[in-house]
Amino acid sequence: MPGLVEVFHARFTHHAYPAHTHTAWTLLIVDDGAIRFDLDRHHHGAAGSAVTLLPPHVPHDGRAATPAGFGKRVLYLDPDVLGEELIGAAVDHPTFADRQLRLRVHQLHRALERPGDALEAESRLTLIGARIATLLRSGRTAADPPRPPSGLAGRLRDLLDAHVTDGVTLRAAAAQLHAHPTHLVRSFTTAFGLPPHRYLTGRRVELARRLLLAGQRPAEVATAAGFYDQAHLTRQFSRYLGVSPGHYARA
Repeated sequence: MPGLVEVFHARFTHHAYPAHTHTAWTLLIVDDGAIRFDLDRHHHGAAGSAVTLLPPHVPHDGRAATPAGFGKRVLYLDPDVLGEELIGAAVDHPTFADRQLRLRVHQLHRALERPGDALEAESRLTLIGARIATLLRSGRTAADPPRPPSGLAGRLRDLLDAHVTDGVTLRAAAAQLHAHPTHLVRSFTTAFGLPPHRYLTGRRVELARRLLLAGQRPAEVATAAGFYDQAHLTRQFSRYLGVSPGHYARA
């Protein structure tokens, strides 16, 4: 569906998401339990009737707030649904105590489950995008611009994004960017909250998800997404998502 990258429903008790990023907006509601997460190295929580929005390119993690775990429903939205100019506001205010927005997100999930309701789903997504944009803009001022990464860190991120599948060595990156390897790693980690190798792994897992949903087999996905072999894919995929690639594709 236009504007929607992926739909993800899950329930976890013990799994904890490591710090990672997405290229999409992550819009989630919690059906039971509660989640604790760090976004841009600030502590937050998600529970009850609240709606949580995690912006693209900003590191976040996640874990259950209680031993009972949590159940969640997630929509991954195309970056254009909201726009990069709202990333800064979403970092500052990732949670909305807005019952109307919560209802609209629930209704969109229901529409996506019913064959033949594509027009309803597209209409509801449009309303959700407009509601979120209004809420974010109402909570920001002219002094709240988007937060661009530092020059060196941003250039390294662009380089990693250009080599998700084939990868790039730290020595090669340092030579290309004319920086000492240690300074390069420190600059990236300071700017994005995670080291370059973990950022790249997260991007590869994200690509693997797309390929699995497109119908490719895990063995094919492993090499297509930049992993050494299927065992390497399974290990990293399970670490990030709490399920194996095969189970994810079947679900």
